[in-house]
Amino acid sequence: MNKDNPFFDNDELQPTAEILAAIDTEQSLELPMLDNFIPAGFPSPTQGIQSDGIDLNRELIRHPSSTFCARVTGNSMIDSGISDGDIIIVDKSLDPHDGAIAVCYLDGEFTLKRIAIRETGVWLVPANPKFPEIRVNDEANFQVWGIVTYIIKQASAGSNK
Repeated sequence: MNKDNPFFDNDELQPTAEILAAIDTEQSLELPMLDNFIPAGFPSPTQGIQSDGIDLNRELIRHPSSTFCARVTGNSMIDSGISDGDIIIVDKSLDPHDGAIAVCYLDGEFTLKRIAIRETGVWLVPANPKFPEIRVNDEANFQVWGIVTYIIKQASAGSNK
């Protein structure tokens, strides 16, 4: 954590359980995994159909004790590929940096935005032109709570959430 900047101290802030949920990494979450990559261009034959599998906890979570998940509400980050209903994986142990997508606490509310560190200060930047950028002023109650590491999306409208 950047100890020289009070904006980036997230040790005291604890959101309610409705906002974020801890991830249970004690159990393995193993799914079948194809041996080969799936081309997103022209179709290609696959050699081996399936490998041993993939453990999503090992693949997606580097710091289990500081990693949480949250369901996104709203569309302010849609141009970054984050939509209403998506699930984000958030790591509180990662240092905030310019360009990171972060869960931020600003004046009593949580928000998901991209961090922009400019000469004029810290800005929270949406990824949707319908939403304004937010300059974090010196008087604001502001903390970066965690950095988004992965986004889990629903692939089709017919799937269950």
